[in-house]
Amino acid sequence: MRWLFLLLFPISLAAQPNWREAPATYCNPLNLDYAYIPSRHTYYGRDESHRSTADPAVVNYKDTLYLFSTNQNGYWWTDGMSRWNFVAKSFRINRSNDDVCAPGAWAWGDTLLFMPSHMDYDRMPLYVSTNPRAGQWEEMLDSFPQPHAWDPSFFKDDDGRAYLYWGSSNHYPLYGVELDPARNYRPSGPVAELVRLHPEEHGWERFGENNSDTTIVPYSEGLWMTKHDGRYYLQYAAPGTEWNVYADGVYVGSHPLGPFTYAPYNPFSFKPGGFITGAGHGSTFRGRYGNYWHIATGLNWIKYKFERRLVLFPAGFDEGGQLYCNTAFGDYPHYLPTGPRSHRESTFTGWMMLSFRKKARASSSLPGKGPELAVDENIRTYWSAETADAGEFLAIDLGKPAAIHAVQVNYADEDAHVYDKQPGIYHQYLLLHSSDGENWEVLVDKSANSEDVPHDYVELIRPVRTRYLKLVNVHMAAGKFAIAGLRVFGKADGRPPGQVKGFSVQRHADSREAAFSWQKAPGAYAYQIYYGIAPGKLYNCIFVAGEGPYHFRGLNRGQRYYARIEALGESGVSRQSGLRGF
Repeated sequence: MRWLFLLLFPISLAAQPNWREAPATYCNPLNLDYAYIPSRHTYYGRDESHRSTADPAVVNYKDTLYLFSTNQNGYWWTDGMSRWNFVAKSFRINRSNDDVCAPGAWAWGDTLLFMPSHMDYDRMPLYVSTNPRAGQWEEMLDSFPQPHAWDPSFFKDDDGRAYLYWGSSNHYPLYGVELDPARNYRPSGPVAELVRLHPEEHGWERFGENNSDTTIVPYSEGLWMTKHDGRYYLQYAAPGTEWNVYADGVYVGSHPLGPFTYAPYNPFSFKPGGFITGAGHGSTFRGRYGNYWHIATGLNWIKYKFERRLVLFPAGFDEGGQLYCNTAFGDYPHYLPTGPRSHRESTFTGWMMLSFRKKARASSSLPGKGPELAVDENIRTYWSAETADAGEFLAIDLGKPAAIHAVQVNYADEDAHVYDKQPGIYHQYLLLHSSDGENWEVLVDKSANSEDVPHDYVELIRPVRTRYLKLVNVHMAAGKFAIAGLRVFGKADGRPPGQVKGFSVQRHADSREAAFSWQKAPGAYAYQIYYGIAPGKLYNCIFVAGEGPYHFRGLNRGQRYYARIEALGESGVSRQSGLRGF
């Protein structure tokens, strides 16, 4: 097949591959072999399928990270966070329910515990494993004797006492109960009502895109407990998984079952803008070097509102005990850990977006699925060729030569008709580059790839200076050749944008809302607004593509905030503006 392209596209073959098999960096969304589920409605008159997962629970078991999430017929493990390895394992109780939805997991000594959420409330087993890499599990309990424990999570304290948390509702609160390890972790003691949403006080808990829907009561779900320095951080998700403002908040207490106090800096995990949005219903864990991380649910609503992916961010606790999650440049390349480090310091590589809104062309396009949709930095739109044939291509012109360090190929699901986990499917492609648009060389050769890589992230060993790129299909895993984002990272010539001028913040009469405004910075394609509850605690970040102003509805009443802004250009990032209090 590879030689077919030598006839279709006269190219020069590289002597040695110039990409890393095990990258030193990573880029959201995570490149996992997500399972397929059927669309819940007819899309363009066809009953299609699409990939999705959500509600990730990551636990560190013997210095190996295990990732469980919704409807995957198994789970993943990793040693170094560069490559996630799938283990096929069905926890399905009967044919009528989901395999797993919003699972709970925890590593306790030599044992890994796992509990799914099932639609069948009469039987909700508790599973145990001492060899999860091999997929070996046993039922510790035939049916967990706590009814309706939807969205479960576990926590075991330093004193050996254990707890279960659960709940997902826009009416009922979130719950917790103590477990008895001596009785196979059966519930012991009364059920405690822990927290409820208060959208009238907390703007970020309001429903809808950009928290704009006041007609629907928001949802709370996804409890997760982390203990740090003697304090208990009860994390929860709101306001709804289908919105760009899906986020995680936190209550803090001195006991695993409370009482808990709402943290003034909420939400702590938040990503309302960028290529993929949303950072809710996640879990906070420590990697093999002791660094904290937060993995969460990102939004990919194309075929159905619950079409989602997973996103990973550096996290931690500052010297005052504030839990934070670093989502700045949240879907750009970041360095993977090689040892302990402070996650208050950015792990961003400095490689900028070079492909945003660049001129694109294609071998063919479906109506309404033009090539410009592959470079608009929006995972919820995509280009699709008319077929899945070898030779279909997408080409972009960066406008001028630039140094390319990495590329992310984000596939979309167009006319796919497969369901569940699909072993043996794979993507194959060639990525070509040219300085003149006529003479092509191979940049990345995945024509012999045998893996399912729906969000293939490729880090180059050496940067390549070029202007034109062409992504050529060899083989699709399912459906037509379709791309939600051909994302090119690197550095263009020239200086970064200048410091943003005229940055101001106007708090509204409804103090849950504020308007950010600024003057356009020459050479900027996007902006990042950092805000927080103290001048040295600007942990949250809002990505704004194009120009402002930006209307923000995610503030807490009665809380003073501070903010700065920076401009993003293809040559780098500007200095941050002066501090604004509001």
